[in-house]
Amino acid sequence: MLSAITAATQAASPLSTDGNNAVSMLILVGAVTLVPALLFCVTGFTRILVVLGFIRTGLGTPTAPPNQVLVGIALFLTAFVMMPTFKQIKTTAIDPLSRHQITQTEALDRGQKPLREFMFKQTRTKDLALFVNLSHEKRPKTRADVPTYVLIPAFIISELKTAFQIGFLIFLPFLVIDLVVSSTLMSMGMMMLPPAFISLPFKILLFVLVDGWDLILRSLVQSFH
Repeated sequence: MLSAITAATQAASPLSTDGNNAVSMLILVGAVTLVPALLFCVTGFTRILVVLGFIRTGLGTPTAPPNQVLVGIALFLTAFVMMPTFKQIKTTAIDPLSRHQITQTEALDRGQKPLREFMFKQTRTKDLALFVNLSHEKRPKTRADVPTYVLIPAFIISELKTAFQIGFLIFLPFLVIDLVVSSTLMSMGMMMLPPAFISLPFKILLFVLVDGWDLILRSLVQSFH
């Protein structure tokens, strides 16, 4: 009887192990799919992509540049802006972990410190206080007392506000051109001619003459410092 139970247990062990491996693999795949979204939420990707969208809308060209190009520009510009932070994470967390000098928990703790420092620099105190109050946490005395799950949404809101402020400044010169063209067409009695059809070449010409991409990208990078 005992021998039969032992044999059955040994036969079931591989099945149990395979089941655990399958569950672990499923969790790992799910975590990997969340990495891009998490990475975009804790970097400058949101600000850069929103500002690039404002440029396209201000120019009045809804399909140029296409979405794929804007996302590609935002992705590589984010890598450029975040490179000092990524290098710090690699030096303090990834390299010691690969040499088995620290544990995975220690590597995770060290790795999030440079990201938290970056987010704190870009987060407004008002937005941070809002989510601290919403989380019903005790009022933090230092930055170390602020939980990461509170810091991330405050950082995202601050990024969106900054992006819209930059977008407003981008819209102003294009708005002036639209107003001038509309007033000119009305004074000439051309009511049926769409103003956007006439103002589009002038807006593109202005953007090219002032080297708009250079100005916008330079301002975006400097806004993180």
